Amino acid sequence: METKQLQASKPGRQRGLTLVEATIVLAVIATVAATAAPSMASLIDGRRLAAAATQLASDLHLVRSEAVSRNRAVRLSVHAGADATCWVLHTGAAAQCSCGPVGPAVCTGGALEIKTSIWRRDTRVTIEGNVASIVFDPMQGTASPTGTLRVVDARGRAVQHVVNVMGRVRSCSPDGAVPGWRVC
Repeated sequence: METKQLQASKPGRQRGLTLVEATIVLAVIATVAATAAPSMASLIDGRRLAAAATQLASDLHLVRSEAVSRNRAVRLSVHAGADATCWVLHTGAAAQCSCGPVGPAVCTGGALEIKTSIWRRDTRVTIEGNVASIVFDPMQGTASPTGTLRVVDARGRAVQHVVNVMGRVRSCSPDGAVPGWRVC
């Protein structure tokens, strides 16, 4: 006599997620995103600050070498407007070049623009200084007047560049607020 075993039918494989599982996953993702968003914004602001500070330090070295190589006085002028902050490397007097609304600087009276860097307000980075313009002498590479230029982000963190009379630049972060820069 043969005995047939009744095999329990195997249920088909479930595919997809149930509504409860999908809701739990979305809740976890929302919690992680809400936690990470402020630190991500801080990271972006810090990267923009570091980029602007590095570019300004590089341009301060460039303006000095341009003065020596051109055998002509070259200056770095800082301009702050309602929608952007910029600096211009140029020949001529301080008032002869200013930042254009978009793009290169506008120079008059025979002044020559060498380089312009524009930082729009939406980048949340501004440039401040105790001088509006520093001129570099072509013979010795000296700077006049000496000055401090600060790059500041929306959170108040700053990197400052101190230009001495010899035209040398010393860069630092007040209170060590910006990683990667020495403390002032």
